[in-house]
Amino acid sequence: MPDMRRIFWKKKKCGAVALAVLLAVSMLGLTACGDNEGTDPSSSTEQQASAGGFDSVAEGGSETEDRNAETENKGVDDGAVREGLTALEVAELMGNGINLGNTMEAYGRASLGTNAQPTQYETCWGQPITTQEMLDGMKAAGFDTLRLPVAWTNMMAFETGDYTIDSAYLDRVEEIVGYARKAGMYVIINDHWDGGWWGMFGSASEETRAQAMELYKSMWTQIGERFKDYSDYVIFESGNEELGFRLNDTDIASDSGTLSDADCYTVTNQINQAFVDTIRATGGNNANRFLLIAGFGTDIKNTCDGRYKMPEDTAADKLLVSVHYYDPSGYCINTSLATWGTKQEYQAMNETLAMMERFTKQGYGVVIGEYGVLIEDTGNELKENTKDYVQNFLNNCDLYGYCPVLWDCNNLYSRDKCALIDMEMTRLYTKHSLEIQSEMSREDIMAQARKEMDKDYENASEGAGVDDNTAMAWIMFNSSDWNVQYSVGDTYNPDAMSEGIVAADVEITGEGTYTVALDFTGVSGGCANSTVFSALAIANGEKLFPGYYVEIQEILVNGEPYELKGQPYTCSDDGIATRVNLYNAWVTQVPSEARVRQNNGQELTPCILDADTLGNVETLSVTFEYVSGQ
Repeated sequence: MPDMRRIFWKKKKCGAVALAVLLAVSMLGLTACGDNEGTDPSSSTEQQASAGGFDSVAEGGSETEDRNAETENKGVDDGAVREGLTALEVAELMGNGINLGNTMEAYGRASLGTNAQPTQYETCWGQPITTQEMLDGMKAAGFDTLRLPVAWTNMMAFETGDYTIDSAYLDRVEEIVGYARKAGMYVIINDHWDGGWWGMFGSASEETRAQAMELYKSMWTQIGERFKDYSDYVIFESGNEELGFRLNDTDIASDSGTLSDADCYTVTNQINQAFVDTIRATGGNNANRFLLIAGFGTDIKNTCDGRYKMPEDTAADKLLVSVHYYDPSGYCINTSLATWGTKQEYQAMNETLAMMERFTKQGYGVVIGEYGVLIEDTGNELKENTKDYVQNFLNNCDLYGYCPVLWDCNNLYSRDKCALIDMEMTRLYTKHSLEIQSEMSREDIMAQARKEMDKDYENASEGAGVDDNTAMAWIMFNSSDWNVQYSVGDTYNPDAMSEGIVAADVEITGEGTYTVALDFTGVSGGCANSTVFSALAIANGEKLFPGYYVEIQEILVNGEPYELKGQPYTCSDDGIATRVNLYNAWVTQVPSEARVRQNNGQELTPCILDADTLGNVETLSVTFEYVSGQ
């Protein structure tokens, strides 16, 4: 299934729709590390935004204070470049990282225009003004790297063809870079969603596509010029999750969507090459600066696809690759899964993260630019097993030499208290910090990581999956509000379900007629709210019954027959599980390997359910015939 996590948790827009899907961000204070009595810690970003602006936030520092801080931060970076240091080595030296989330990438152009004070954009998604104390606290909490997502077009009138970034915005970004460098941190600077201008690359207009590349090169030329004398502790990242299928986004370019999947890979590779060439051309320390190349959609499996190519570089051993990890999304991002930690789930994490050895073996450093488990929106409580999840994740990163960078928006790390909110997590990050691990050899770090991973796996519960010799049919399901989930993903995992679901899965033994079903009446609210993704799947179907067809005979919704909106088809994403998509809007074109035993004259579609009209689903059942292809 295409990566769905980008749609939620991190807010991408200031509009009402995006604000609604953003999970509640705990507003721990409007000024940094001080006494914030009177501030409602439970107020969400949406509530703050609906108050009609953030003037109270902007009052956290005067322009005179800003200028004084900027002057103070000049010279905190010595401009040194370490000779002979490789991308693999620097990835280890970057230690643990943390994102300054929903801050400089907060997109406020719609309400603020392009000429507001930089701090107004910085706070428009509900975050406080960034201070030196906040970043000092991050370093003290065991974080050695700051990832600084930025929306550069906040103060750029690019629609007119003027790609100049307002100097005040560059000044504010540089000021925060100064805070991080003063704290002794590495800094990663990127262009992050940025209103979705990236969709210009997928425009139907050749002129718009050319403008997109011109904008991109101009942006990075200006950034490169501003920071070219900084040390190699400052790292540029070519993009974020948009370098991939999201080049077809229509946020700004309404005629976008013209790129095929193969085209998206080609254009992503072109953009990453342009990034490297543009930065190198600015000279100074940029001629040999470490550069972080965004993976394809920052998805690990898509980045390991042979169509994704790392760019050529005039500097030797200076490229790193960035991917994100939020699996399973129902646990990490949404509220649909409350727990994690079966052997199957440990194995899935370990196997997925090991895939990035593909790049380390070629000499590229690996940065997991985002990961994390959401904070429950009631009392800033960590989800059950959060420590177990993060511990295994960090041990994987230690084992392979990856740099992990936590996604955080004033949640796990309180920008009010300048500390992590949980002592267990504090001890965990301290244990994995560069300061502690610098006293250990690389071999000892790897050995400790492997020992803990093996022990945690051994102590995990067995889970309820199936072995390689069993074919099991089930319905993958995500409700439209992401609150209800059942075993989403090509690996059958009935433990990955929202509390209250009753599933009727069935073992497949060969040709015949079978029925699978889900009963949602026991979940909170008594039903699932439509669907954002659903599919009939057969674990090990491709292996045990190659070439078989799934022919849907009947779908019942709430006990009533449902009229299909087109003709379904049999396919597989991984060559192991067989699938028939019921509703999968991420599939933009029917795959060439799709199997249909008998064409009924209707158009093949991955969306035979109509999510717009499906409504509340109390029960869902699918009856199908399983037929040999011979």
